Amino acid sequence: MNHKQQAEQILEAIGGKENLSAGTHCVTRLRLALHDEGIVDQERLNEIDAVKGSFSTNGQFQIVVGQGTVDKVYKELIKLADIGESSKDEVKEASKGNMNWLQRAVKTLADIFIPILPAIVTAGLLLGINNILTAPGIFFDEQSIIDVYPQWSGIANMIIVIANTAFAFLPGLIGWSAVKKFGGSPILGIVMGLVLVNPELLNAWSYGDAVKEGTVPTWDLFGMTVEKIGYQGQVLPVLAASYVLTKIELFLRKRVPDSIQLLVVGPIALLVTGFLTFIIIGPITFAIGNAITDGLVSVFDNFAALGGLIYGALYGVMVITGMHHTFLAVDIQLIGSTGTTFLWPMLALSNIAQGSAALGIMAASRDEKLKGLGLSSGISAYLGITEPALFGVNLRFKYPFIIAISSSAIVGLYVAASGVVASSIGVGGIPGIFSIVAEYWLEFAIGMAFVIVVPFVATLLYAKRKRDV
Repeated sequence: MNHKQQAEQILEAIGGKENLSAGTHCVTRLRLALHDEGIVDQERLNEIDAVKGSFSTNGQFQIVVGQGTVDKVYKELIKLADIGESSKDEVKEASKGNMNWLQRAVKTLADIFIPILPAIVTAGLLLGINNILTAPGIFFDEQSIIDVYPQWSGIANMIIVIANTAFAFLPGLIGWSAVKKFGGSPILGIVMGLVLVNPELLNAWSYGDAVKEGTVPTWDLFGMTVEKIGYQGQVLPVLAASYVLTKIELFLRKRVPDSIQLLVVGPIALLVTGFLTFIIIGPITFAIGNAITDGLVSVFDNFAALGGLIYGALYGVMVITGMHHTFLAVDIQLIGSTGTTFLWPMLALSNIAQGSAALGIMAASRDEKLKGLGLSSGISAYLGITEPALFGVNLRFKYPFIIAISSSAIVGLYVAASGVVASSIGVGGIPGIFSIVAEYWLEFAIGMAFVIVVPFVATLLYAKRKRDV
């Protein structure tokens, strides 16, 4: 492949170097900040040999090139455009002007939660392994593996200790990522998050029982009574506290001499934020978070099938807009408050449906390039990454996308009505079954079989009839 020639064709298709503000790349994609995405010649771009798909998200125009090739094409592209290499942060900054306030808000949440996702997903997979070892009825009637083989109990207990750590100290992870995003010192964010789960505080999971029993511990601050509670598994309190902490820190850094900043900025910022959090921020956001959780639980308790139908249908649409990142926070909040989430199983099945539709196009196509794109993006979706399948294949032909979200809606109705829940967030595809509570494995497996077979067959048959691939 002539990488310079491919870069020239890409540059022409996106509107020339005058339309390119900044650019970087990841493992498989060019990530470009364009002045005007409306002038991109999408048809011409799709015909370029190196291009396997393209899509716009969070103000960036991303072109799927492929591992190995992307670095070579990128180097030629920036030479031709005469823009120099840019970091991901620089491209994000250059892309801000292309986003409205809602997109910026969603992007902020994504930038906070995506860096901590590996820890959460890893914990979810380890919890899945623990489920296999400890759940009764999977391999033996009414008994678990450790009931039959007690020598495995120590391993199971060690796994649960390792897995639970990410969730037990989740505010510390969120505090680090949020303060870093807001422009403060990440180490102060970690400390602030850990303050909210200090063992001296009443555990948030025990709060409900303590309220009923009238045993909630309190502080007496000059006649003001403040509840002495922690915020384990909570999202909103640490997000709000991190924002306030950052603003106080930045305010102080501008006004305190460099020679005494170490002695003044951190202690004052943490102390003021801590007092504000326990007195005002924490109680308000804790109530809001619980209200959101109670509202969702109530909807799915009373209208489970309808809720599953709607969420299953809309999740693929939300991925297009980037709105799906907001539900990561909701899933974490549900797990923190109730111990499980009923939304995540539908997410995993929706991803599989998109992958199956892309594989249907692969099977129907006579074009070798499209076959390769359908195969690679379909497998990627089966492992939880749907953007290549969505933007490279399904939305390009429209009907695979419609078939996928229709299948996802049907299976969403089924798993929601069946009460399927996940104990954690894991890989959002076929491996996701390990995050499902063991007693619902059969129902989830039935749903998984549906979204593997139906979108594939329906897309294949429709594509053969339409003959457009």
